[in-house]
Amino acid sequence: MNSTIRVGNLFGIPFYIHPSWFLVLGLVTWSYGSGLGAAFPGLGNGLALLLGLMTALMLFASVVAHELGHSFVAIRQGIDVKSITLFIFGGLASLEKDSKTPAEAFWVAIAGPLVSLLLFTVFTGVGFGTGASGVFSAILGVLASVNLALFAFNLIPGLPLDGGNILKAIVWKITGNPNKGVVFASRVGQIFGWVAIASGLLPLLLVGSFGNFWNLLIGFFLLQNAGNAAQVARVQEQLTGLTAGDAVSSVSPVVSAHLSLREFADEQIVSGQNWQRFLVTNNDGQLVGAISFDNMRSIPTQLWTTTQIQDVMQPIAESTTVQADKPLLEVVQLIEQQKLSALAVIRENGVLVGILEKPAIVSLLQKRTQLNPA
Repeated sequence: MNSTIRVGNLFGIPFYIHPSWFLVLGLVTWSYGSGLGAAFPGLGNGLALLLGLMTALMLFASVVAHELGHSFVAIRQGIDVKSITLFIFGGLASLEKDSKTPAEAFWVAIAGPLVSLLLFTVFTGVGFGTGASGVFSAILGVLASVNLALFAFNLIPGLPLDGGNILKAIVWKITGNPNKGVVFASRVGQIFGWVAIASGLLPLLLVGSFGNFWNLLIGFFLLQNAGNAAQVARVQEQLTGLTAGDAVSSVSPVVSAHLSLREFADEQIVSGQNWQRFLVTNNDGQLVGAISFDNMRSIPTQLWTTTQIQDVMQPIAESTTVQADKPLLEVVQLIEQQKLSALAVIRENGVLVGILEKPAIVSLLQKRTQLNPA
């Protein structure tokens, strides 16, 4: 998420807080503090608010534990967890990639709710086991009930909730297609989003009550994120079966290592192309380097006739090349993760196929969408 604040690491996982979380922290602290103050007048306002803050922090610790449940199962499957973020609607564990099988996806999804159910059991057990009473009993009751609510709410079978991911895994198992699972679970999530919006909007319109205003916010959250998930799934569906070689630009900036700088400059003036960087190949068509106009500027123009491209070219970093048979979906993820603008596409023997850029992927995707509309 944008504008998040990094506050450290949890078991090696970067931990962030979104500014919206502080608003919720203040509201929860005031709400529970006021409740404790009303139930136990002897506490005084200051102590009641302090206990409210402690309760709020423990509630958010429960949310973090919920997200750690997802994270630990993902890590066991070899999936890196990029971050855990607390925000206005709870928490979010950002995973590097999806699980490989529907069964693994199911266990990642169910792990969080199971942690919440376990915490409900623990807080309830402590309350009964210690015979807690008074303020301590009230706090334990709040912690238990909220964790039970987290368990139940997150099992709603619509994305982006855990129940939606469980539903996605089930549909994936039945159809053999993870994208169909995402689209189906997203549509269910959108239905629940509209239901939540209606439950918040109707009391407001009919009787002017803001009592269900939170439902309205949750509904918009579900609609937006479920819609985004469905859109991503449809894109992934269109990219399935394509390779990096399929998206190579029809006109790629490629030159021979044995051209002189003068020949190279003349060719570019005649062609009128605006490429700033060119890939360099040898006589066998293998990628051997790259050259830019900045490399040429280091050579006096009177030496351009006797200086070949191979004399001034720069080596190609392995991270900026990709095999032609690599699935295009994985290539797109690589481009996004490493913030790349282009990749050189090569065959197994090092022969250059061409350059792959984002616009070429978008163009290919648009053509496939027109031929295979959803």
